[in-house]
Formats: sequence, C-alpha cells, structure tokens
Amino acid sequence: MTQASREPDALLPSSATTTDAEVPAGEINWRGTALAIIAIAVAIALLRYMQEVFVPLAIGTLLFYALAPIVDLMQRWRLPRALGALIALGLVLVSFGALVYTLQGQASEVASGLPAGARRFRTAMQAPAAAPSTLQKVDEAAKELQKDAPGDKSNVVKVEVQDPPFKASDYVWSGSMTAASFLNQMVMILFLTYFLLVADDLFKRKLVEVVGPALTTKKITVKILDDIAGQIERFLLIQVFTSLLVGVATWLALWAMGVQQAAFWGFLAGIFNSIPYYGPLLVTAALATVAYLQFGAVGKMLQVAGVALAITTAEGSFLTPTLMGKAAGMNRVAMFAGLLFWTWMWGVWGLLLAVPMMMAVKAVCDHVEDLQPFGRFLGE
Repeated sequence: MTQASREPDALLPSSATTTDAEVPAGEINWRGTALAIIAIAVAIALLRYMQEVFVPLAIGTLLFYALAPIVDLMQRWRLPRALGALIALGLVLVSFGALVYTLQGQASEVASGLPAGARRFRTAMQAPAAAPSTLQKVDEAAKELQKDAPGDKSNVVKVEVQDPPFKASDYVWSGSMTAASFLNQMVMILFLTYFLLVADDLFKRKLVEVVGPALTTKKITVKILDDIAGQIERFLLIQVFTSLLVGVATWLALWAMGVQQAAFWGFLAGIFNSIPYYGPLLVTAALATVAYLQFGAVGKMLQVAGVALAITTAEGSFLTPTLMGKAAGMNRVAMFAGLLFWTWMWGVWGLLLAVPMMMAVKAVCDHVEDLQPFGRFLGE
C-alpha cells in the first residue's frame, strides 16, 4: 500500500478503522430517521389542527405552574388542597376584575376620543393644493386618450354592482358567538387549572407510572417534571415583576409628559411587555400615534415614543437578562425561531405561549439522550 493510501487511515481513530461487517447497516439509520421525521410532522399537524384543544391545555398548565406554589403554601398551613386551589383562582379573578373595573373609565375615554383623533389626523395629512405630480399628469393624459379613442359606444351596456345591504343583526350575532366561544374557553381553562392544582401529586405519580417500569426512566421523568416546573415558575415570577415595573414606569413617564389616560397605556405596556420582541414595538407605535393625535406635534410624538422605547429597551437588555440568568438557558436565535414557529402554529396565543413552550421542549431534550444534541443547539 502506498504512503498516500495509508495517510487517511492514520487520521482516523482506532474505533473508526473497523471492517464493513461491524458497521451498522445504513438502511436501519435511514429508516429510523424517516420514522422520526414522520412522527414530528404528524405531531405538528395535530398541534395545528387541534388548536382549540391544545391551547386551553397549555394555558391551564401555565396557570397551574403559576399558582401551584401558593396552593402548596396553603396546604402547609393545614388548609385542604381543594379549598386552597379555589382561593387561589378566586384571588386571580378578583384581582383581574378589580383592575378592569378601575381602568374601564380611561378605556371608555380612549374609545370616545378615537373619532376626533382620526379627524385631526386626516386633516393634518391633507396637504395644500400644489402643482400636479408626474403620475397625475400621466393619469390625466390616459383619461384624455380614452375619451378620444374611436369606436361606437352606443351599444355598451353599463353594469352597476351593488353591495348587499348592511345588516346589523349579522354583526351582532357574529360578535355574540365569538364572545360566547371565548367565555366558554375561559371557563374550561379555569376548570382545568383547578383540577390540576387539586391533583398535583397524583397527576405526577400517574405520569411516572405510565412511562414504564424501569427505575432509570422514572427518575428521568421526575427530573424533567421538576426542571420544567422550576424554570416556568422562575420565568413567570420574573415576567410578572418586569411587566409590573414596565407598566408603572410607563404610567409615571406618560403622566409627567401630560399624556391623557396614562394609567391605561401603562397597563397595556405592562401586558404587551410579556410578548418578546413584538410587544415593545407595538406599544411604542401605539404611544407615538396617541401622542401625535393629542399634541399634533412631531417633536412631542418622538419624545413620547422615545421614552416608551427606552423603558422597554432598558428592561429587555439589562434587567430581564440579569434576573433571568439561566432560567431559560436558550440562545436568542432559538428563542426567536420558536417565537415564529408558535405564532404560525397558534396565532396570538402562540405568541404569548412561545417562551414557556420552548423552555419545556428544551427541558425534555436535555434529559432524553437521543434529543440531547437538539437541546445543546437550543442552549446558550
């Protein structure tokens, strides 16, 4: 054998210089890869097709992780778990209802001021009459050519297309059905959350029993459940704290600059802060429009938009990464890709649930040997 033919073998480890009989057949690998791709495709299709089922399950599970520490604390105080779960859900509903009742006056003022603001915006956008542009001249020339075009137009029949008459009852019925469907989903989510809170330990034990009799598999399952619970609880705690901080800071800043309904816009800023990347941009654009409609000055609009963007940028660039630490343990590219995927999958609900869903996926990948390469790809 020549020197050139021996050099590649010398670069390979000893385990790689085996005979062809010792290498597993390629057909088995291709078959396993094909089956894995088919399984992933079927899972994605089911998640998208059964959105009405999986979205309430995901929201209920997220609420379960958020309220489970409170219910556990009440249970340590000798309070029955069923009663503790009922009290925790009641506190959430009462707090949300009180907040909505407090801000409904400002929301009504915002809604009533929209027509006047739209008229002011339309008046500002109407520029004074000026010399016709090149496109207008070309359009006028085309109209003149059409007038002078030869041909007998006496036999041309004009057809007028009329829109169907407006029926307010159709819109009222459609809106009522949408509201009824939303309320039905909210009720189902509350019941699911309550049952999960009551059957916390029982649910985990049943899941561990289902995975198989092997002790190693049971330990891995328990570890996955604990990691998912810990990461999501830390994420929710940090998210609530940062959203509250952004909402209060935005409210005070807008109040100092004289923006009307500052508390309402601060509340929206805190809510939209939970949406990665898109939320701060939506809040900044909305506040820029509101400031222009109220003050009618570009300088004031840029000032309000700049302050709102500075608050969300400081929170997203410094505060959240410092507090979050390794809670998510995911790189920004993977996080943004997951955001796009879940938004395509479930729309607005996917946009809100993308981060906890990706955290759960990474926790599973980190503890399942076959999925660990994908977990390392998602990690920092």
